[in-house]
Amino acid sequence: QFADVFDGFSIGSNDLTQLVLGMDRDSGRMMKDIADERHDAVKRMVKQAIDAAHSHVPRRKIGICGQAPSDFPEFAEFLVECGIDSMSVNSDVVLQTRINVSEVERRLTRS
Repeated sequence: QFADVFDGFSIGSNDLTQLVLGMDRDSGRMMKDIADERHDAVKRMVKQAIDAAHSHVPRRKIGICGQAPSDFPEFAEFLVECGIDSMSVNSDVVLQTRINVSEVERRLTRS
């Protein structure tokens, strides 16, 4: 329904992770062991959001912001494999992320 109103979306990976895993940013309890964007439940939600945006007519673009693509190269790879349109990363990993994304895209086009 949102795609009928908005022409694009941005996933906040930190907020989505907290929502999906039922966590509270302000909680004094540290849940470091499960507070991870690479958790299967979070990845399923990310893929579902990408698929929903891309299947809408007209197709909607979707990007992601947050720490995950900067901290975890394998998460950035997952995003590319899902067809994400854009991702923001920290300035210190831009070059390496671009190289990694290019390699993943090259591998996907060969498949």
